[in-house]
Amino acid sequence: MTFGKRLRILRKNRNLTQKELADRFNVGESTIGMYERDEREPSFEFVKQLADFFNVTTDYLLGRTDDPNPPGSDNEELGTLARINQLIKEYGIEQMGFFDIEKWKHLTEDEIREIIQHFEWVAHKAAQKNKSPGKDTE
Repeated sequence: MTFGKRLRILRKNRNLTQKELADRFNVGESTIGMYERDEREPSFEFVKQLADFFNVTTDYLLGRTDDPNPPGSDNEELGTLARINQLIKEYGIEQMGFFDIEKWKHLTEDEIREIIQHFEWVAHKAAQKNKSPGKDTE
């Protein structure tokens, strides 16, 4: 599979338009379109930025492997955070804006209490994982 086809699939999996992806990287929408049609090749630096953004290896983007995160890859450690980031986008939490207090004013007390419970549960699970036997704490 070509770079362009992989880029298109990754972009669509994130529910991004070409314009949204272009805006994130401060490039023209037509540039993304040309990349996806394999009419133009990106710079090495841009390939690295895309790999980081989509949490895949550059080898995957360039078609050298079909595994986006092979064991031992640098991105393997970021997999969990990337999945959380993906969930935030999938559930529309990112549009809610954690720091936009006006958008939070419309939540009921029960909704706020539920959100707090979820955050507390995540923090508790993280603390448990950090205390697990055999965990290197240095």
